[in-house]
Amino acid sequence: MPVYSMTGYASAQQSGASNPAETDAKVQPSRRLGIEIRAVNSRFLDLAFRLPDELRQQEPALRELLTAKLKRGKVELRASIDSIDTGSVPEPTPRLLQRLNSVQDQVRSWLPTATPLSVAEVIRLSSAEQHGVGELDEELLPLAEKVVKELLAARQREGARLAAMLHERLGQLRALAAQALPLVPQFVEQQRQRFLDRWKEAMALADGATLPEAAQDRALTEATAFAIRIDVAEEITRLDSHLDEIERLLKKGGELGKRLDFLIQELHREANTLGSKSAALELTRISVDMKVLIEQMREQVQNIE
Repeated sequence: MPVYSMTGYASAQQSGASNPAETDAKVQPSRRLGIEIRAVNSRFLDLAFRLPDELRQQEPALRELLTAKLKRGKVELRASIDSIDTGSVPEPTPRLLQRLNSVQDQVRSWLPTATPLSVAEVIRLSSAEQHGVGELDEELLPLAEKVVKELLAARQREGARLAAMLHERLGQLRALAAQALPLVPQFVEQQRQRFLDRWKEAMALADGATLPEAAQDRALTEATAFAIRIDVAEEITRLDSHLDEIERLLKKGGELGKRLDFLIQELHREANTLGSKSAALELTRISVDMKVLIEQMREQVQNIE
C-alpha cells in the first residue's frame, strides 16, 4: 500500500443546464456546481462542511463518503452553485410571483411593519427555483467522489515525497551509528593508557621501567569500568532496530502515522542516551547530528496519515 500524507487539495466543477420548475419560463440560465476539499494534518479525522442551503441535506451522505475514504486529517469540503451566464437574469414566472405575493400578504397581515420583497430578492428566489434542487442533489455525490479521488491521489504523491525523505534520513542515521561503534574501543584503550601514564608519574618511575603487577591490574580494572560507562553498543542496537521497523512500515504503507510517531520518540531517546554516555567530543557530535535528523523526521511524520 502507498504512504499517504494528510495534506492535500482537490477541486472540480460540473456544468449543466438548469431544470426549470415552470414550463413557461423564458430564461433558463445554466449553472455550475463546484466542490473543493482542503486537508491538513490532525491527530484524528476532523470534518467540516461549507454547503449552500440548497445542498445542506446532503451533508450526511458527504460525511459518509469522506469517512470511508480518509482516516486522519482536518478536512474541509466546500460546495458552491454559480450561474455561468452572468449576462442573463432569470425571469420570474407568473405562478412564482403569485405565490410570493400571497406569502408576502400573509406575512404582512401578521407583521405590518415587515419589509416588502425587493426586486433582487425576487430574482434570487426565481433563480433558486429554476436551478432545480433535485438535479443538484443527483450531481453532488458523483462530483464529490471525483474530488475525493483526486484528493487521495494528491495525498499519495505527497506521501511518496515524505517517504523518500524519511528513507534518506534513515540512511544518514545508519551512517552515524556506524561511525559511533568503532569509537568506543578506541576511547577505552586511550583511557587505559592514560591511567598507566598517570600511575607512572605518581610512582616516579623512569621510562621503560616495569610497573608493578598491581598497577597493571588497576589499569585494567579502571579501563573496564570506563568501558562499561561509555558502552553504547546497546543503544546502537536498539536504534538500528527502530530504523529497521520504520523502513518496514514505510514499505508496507497504509495507516502508519501514529506508529511512526512513536518510533521517532524512541529514536530520540536512544540518541539522548548516546549523548549522555559520550566520553569524547566526537561521540557528542554524532549524538547532536542524530537528534537533528530525528527532529527533521518528526516534523514530516506529523503529516503522514
